[in-house]
Amino acid sequence: MLKDTFNRTHDYLRISLTDACNFRCVYCMPNEQMKFMPAKHLMQANEIESIVKTLVDLGVKKIRLTGGEPLVRKDAKDIIERISKFPVELTLTTNAALVDDFIEVFHQAGIRSVNVSLDTLKRDKFLELTKRDLFDKVWKNIQLLIEEGFHLKVNVVVMKGINDNEILDFIEWTKNQPVHVRFIEFMPFDKNQWNSSKVFSFQEVLNLIETQYSYIKIKDEANATAKKYKPLNHEGTFAVISTMSAPFCHNCNRMRLTADGKMKNCLFSKGEADILSVLRNQEDITPIIKKCVGQKEKALGGQFEGDFHQIDTNKIDNRSMIRIGG
Repeated sequence: MLKDTFNRTHDYLRISLTDACNFRCVYCMPNEQMKFMPAKHLMQANEIESIVKTLVDLGVKKIRLTGGEPLVRKDAKDIIERISKFPVELTLTTNAALVDDFIEVFHQAGIRSVNVSLDTLKRDKFLELTKRDLFDKVWKNIQLLIEEGFHLKVNVVVMKGINDNEILDFIEWTKNQPVHVRFIEFMPFDKNQWNSSKVFSFQEVLNLIETQYSYIKIKDEANATAKKYKPLNHEGTFAVISTMSAPFCHNCNRMRLTADGKMKNCLFSKGEADILSVLRNQEDITPIIKKCVGQKEKALGGQFEGDFHQIDTNKIDNRSMIRIGG
């Protein structure tokens, strides 16, 4: 079992398969001309399998595959199949553009829940935000996931003045379909043009929804990042991930593995543990994993705390979101 100095048990691993993506979302990528990691720098399928085996032996019970866009990786199906053999809850986060090619793979791997990143329900704004004219394809694949019986969570990064005027549209979507919309507060990463004025906070989301809908609070799971609610007489639900205005670090159980094999004990951690190099040197990776978890800060990677309006992004030392993994 992996515990940090604050007695938090870490049993949830997020693995980035690649920093490459077929979209160019502004809050994730610094610019359109990003250069992605050479293949030799990425964890190979057998290396991912080996690292996962060690972490499962250390108590990991849930694994989420992320990117970039995890499904653009050529051996994504092989990786999913390898990880599915372990006794873990396996899931992934995707932009859904390639989902139709993976439905059977998901079923065979025992994947029951899929997170889809979708920041707008408008075709023109989708093109503006992602730089890709693929809204119809994404929407069709979202409907396919629902038809195939997957538990569908929709991740919406809310940015004031950009898509906050669509919050009520997302709530309306939950009326007749079993979608679980999660509004995510805009977070600061390297060169992602963050500033506090763009953050549409947890309370602002609730205040807006209350103008049109009645809802009840749903009990959150242990170690949950999202505060969940149920609009009355709706098939679906909504939630808010309040990283900036109401952090949930006190019960964090998450670790992250970047596509190049670096372990981060927090989304905002400065330090990284080079798991892949240790593995390639044919050394035991257990000590470095335990050391990394043991060095976890109390909250937000030790980089900021308190009022998010006071954050100085010039003092934050971190990768861009695409380099970390969603």
